[in-house]
Amino acid sequence: MADFYDALTDDHIAFIAAQPMFFVATAAPDSRINLSPKGYDAFRVISPTRVAYLDLRGSGNETHAHLVADGRITIMFNNFGRTARIMRLYGSGTPVLPQDEEWDDLANHFDILPGTRQIFDIRVDSVQTSCGYGVPVMELAEERQTLVKYHGKTTEDEWFAKVNATTESIDGLPVRTTDRFFEVSS
Repeated sequence: MADFYDALTDDHIAFIAAQPMFFVATAAPDSRINLSPKGYDAFRVISPTRVAYLDLRGSGNETHAHLVADGRITIMFNNFGRTARIMRLYGSGTPVLPQDEEWDDLANHFDILPGTRQIFDIRVDSVQTSCGYGVPVMELAEERQTLVKYHGKTTEDEWFAKVNATTESIDGLPVRTTDRFFEVSS
């Protein structure tokens, strides 16, 4: 019941655009597997073989550490609506921080949110679709604004104290920290 593709099709891109959340999975040798749900309007298809997502500071920075150590990433989209469907994007990714040369090009694809720490630039190696018949039907009530509100109230000094305190993953892998604080524009 699974189909594989070498790149995203127009149908895949439309499916991605309709999903209010996605999941990110990464791992590195001798580390825990990281699986994170993501929300907000934070995912972009750059081309049929390139996607990116905006990353806000949270409780850790595992994806960054794993991509630097190993590079592999899987993104999963799941339709919780009436039409069952799962889509996985398999590829390799790179964390791009505001101080990196590639930042401006990637950042132009997003509305930068308070708490933004990096953008993950992902090369899609293959796309898999499957039925999703075992996934429940659910409805989106609303997008949670808690994280953006929290970061919107954070001062620049507080931001850098927290960001610079996270210099390694929970398994001790190194991560780079951002050099930029994004103010909320009124």
